[in-house]
Parts: sequence; structure tokens; C-alpha cells
Amino acid sequence: MARKKQHNKDKEEATPASTSAAAASASAPTEEGGEAQPTAAVVAPEEPQPPPPEPHPPVEVAYCGVCTFPLEYCEFGSSLTRCKDWLKEADSDLFDKYYSEEALQAKIGTLSLEAQTKLEKDTAKKEAKAEAKADAAHKKKMASQITIKRIERTKRKFVTSIHGLEAFSIDLKKAAKQFASRFATGASVTKNPQGQDEIVVQGDVSDEIVEMIEGGVGVLKGIPADNIELVEEKKKAGGAGAGGS
Repeated sequence: MARKKQHNKDKEEATPASTSAAAASASAPTEEGGEAQPTAAVVAPEEPQPPPPEPHPPVEVAYCGVCTFPLEYCEFGSSLTRCKDWLKEADSDLFDKYYSEEALQAKIGTLSLEAQTKLEKDTAKKEAKAEAKADAAHKKKMASQITIKRIERTKRKFVTSIHGLEAFSIDLKKAAKQFASRFATGASVTKNPQGQDEIVVQGDVSDEIVEMIEGGVGVLKGIPADNIELVEEKKKAGGAGAGGS
């Protein structure tokens, strides 16, 4: 037991000695006689990182003022001639980009002469059909009549009905809401005896509605003054015919 304790004591005394020797070795002078330098950890050089990619600018799309398609899609619509005329006035550079001789040759250069002729005929036919349809719709609209009727109810109460606004692409619900707000009264879309939609406004506001339509107030735009007709409908007196006979 005494020998084991002595062995442990010798081991403890040897440990600081070996540590001191290692420290002395680390701080020993170099062969050239200079002072020893502390050993630094070796760090691998960082690899250069590639620069971040440049952000791509947003793609700008130009739209046609006639068909509202992107310019490169006008040819698929039914108003190519009007689209080309509009673009030529609006932006000559873009017109040259899409419709100059060079651009057209690049676009149809691979087509045969027969295919080019057929394409031109089909385009002209499509345009003529669209023009005829638009002209017929315009004539129908110009022949449409807006009827504003002042209708007498019981006890000298009146309502005002407006019929025909839909022919001028006017949203009846929006128009009724505008009348209700303007006159602070009730206004709704109903069916007349003929089954057609009309707006009925509470109160005698026929003259004011005519002025609103003629002035193009709010949604009431695009209606010629000559297409407005003002009518007064009085309540029929009961038994008038019998008394006269």
C-alpha cells in the first residue's frame, strides 16, 4: 500500500515536469538564435464567391388602343387594319418593328406564295365581317330610343320610369343606384308590362333625369339628346267612359 501511494506521488510530480518540458520546447529559441514564435493555426483561404446575379427588369408589354391585345397579337383579332392605323399614329417605331417590309418578310418569308395569298384573303374577310357587325350595332344603337315616363299614381303621387338605357351598354343597376343617390329616393330595376327591363324612380324627377342624360353624368354617357323621349302618363279616371254615355 505504501509503494502504491509512493508511485502515485512520483506520477504527480512527473506530470508538471513533462508539462514544463513541453512548454520549454515550444518557447525554445530557433536554430538561427531568434526567439520562438507561437505556432498559429493554419486557416485555409476562402474561395472567392461569384457575384450575385443581376436582377432582371420587368417585361414591358405594349397594348393596342383598338383591340386591347398586346401588339404582337393584333393579327389574330378582327380589326387588324384599324390596329395598324392606330399604331402608326401612336408610335412609328413600334409600327416599323411589327409592320415594316422587313418585319413582314421575316414573319411570312417561310410561307409559300399560295399560303401568303390565302392568309391575306382570310384576314381581309375577317376584318370586313367585323366592320359590318360593328356598323350594324352602331346603327341599332343610334336608332334606339330612351323613354322617360312621368307616371301619376294615387293621391297625386308620381314615379318616373326610364326604359332603353341597356341599348347604350349602360348598367341598369348602376344607373338606378346613381338615381337613388342623386335624388335621395328609392330606385330599382323592374319589368314593365311588356316584360322589358326598366328603372323606376320614386317621385317626379323626369326633367332632372333628362338633364343628367344629356350631360352624360356618371354612367349615363354616350346617349344623343335626340334619342331621348319624355312621356307623361296620367292615371285613368275610373268610370269616366260610363258617365259620358
